Amino acid sequence: MSCGSQVSMDGSHGLSCKFCKGRHSRHTEGNTIIAQALSLAGYPSTMEPNGLSRNDGKRPDGMTLVPWTKGLSVIWDFTCVDSLAPSRIDKMEFKAANKQEEHKEKLYSSLSACHVFSPVSVETLGIWGDKSLDFLKEIGRRITKITGDARSGYHLRQRLSVAVARGNHRSVLGTLGQIEHFFNMLPIFCFYLLGTIIFL
Repeated sequence: MSCGSQVSMDGSHGLSCKFCKGRHSRHTEGNTIIAQALSLAGYPSTMEPNGLSRNDGKRPDGMTLVPWTKGLSVIWDFTCVDSLAPSRIDKMEFKAANKQEEHKEKLYSSLSACHVFSPVSVETLGIWGDKSLDFLKEIGRRITKITGDARSGYHLRQRLSVAVARGNHRSVLGTLGQIEHFFNMLPIFCFYLLGTIIFL
């Protein structure tokens, strides 16, 4: 890897490595899907809005241009947490998505007075954070009111899960030195894909 780390045979290092292309494409695709779903529900949004920054100076991933609830716009931050990170496995750390939600809420606490913050956190193996799942289900319900499609929430989660699986695919492939290794990795790709589908 360009980061200088040793990569194991399963290629899982690429799921969290900041130099892996799949990580960035996964983040971009996830935010695009969320913005499209909000627009379909009647809430147009803007990505990385100017004038808003969290406690560490970074901007949220998106913000609705019309009020979401109680006269306040919603801002969100999409995060995909590596379920297989060595630090989590060594500590037997579970519910990584929920912990990431708590971390993001602290980072955005300075904006909570004027906006509704909704974290969107999912693990690379497909497990959603509790608050993230509630937010996505609410978007689905609001889409259903407009379109009449009762499965809107499911379709939204399905699209996001596929985006995560695609990002996992690119990330793991990015750790391989030779393309012929791809065929040896097929069982692992299927494992990552199955994980994201099970938790829809």
